Amino acid sequence: MQLQAFELLVLHAVVTAFMTGVIAVVQLVHYPLFSWVNREAYPEFQRDHMRRITWVVGLPMLLEAVLALLVCVNRPTGVPGWLAFVGLGLLGVIWLSTVLQQVPQHERLLKGFNLEAHERLVRSNRVRTVAWFGRLAVALAMLAVVQP
Repeated sequence: MQLQAFELLVLHAVVTAFMTGVIAVVQLVHYPLFSWVNREAYPEFQRDHMRRITWVVGLPMLLEAVLALLVCVNRPTGVPGWLAFVGLGLLGVIWLSTVLQQVPQHERLLKGFNLEAHERLVRSNRVRTVAWFGRLAVALAMLAVVQP
């Protein structure tokens, strides 16, 4: 099954919108509440968080990456190349931040609550939050220039 240009952009925008919503909830609600968890139960909480959040974000993040690459490689007529690559670049920022910033802080938190690791997690996650909102703007802009 081959996606048509407009369908590709719609799917791309939907997955990006989903991830933007997830990161907004994580940044504004979920991560700040980490400091409220009982310290004795914290390592178990952190393990469960990591296991459960992977089920929520794992497949959508992979799908978003595939779709962003497809948009760049099979760029729909009317979509400026620079716009497609800005979206892909923002995705690169998100993935790099995840691997280099968020994952190490989550690993530190597996040992128990650590205020420095928690603050660094919340602060560094702002990069992903801004990048995902940027990706959503790019996805919607690309959708706006292509006719169904």
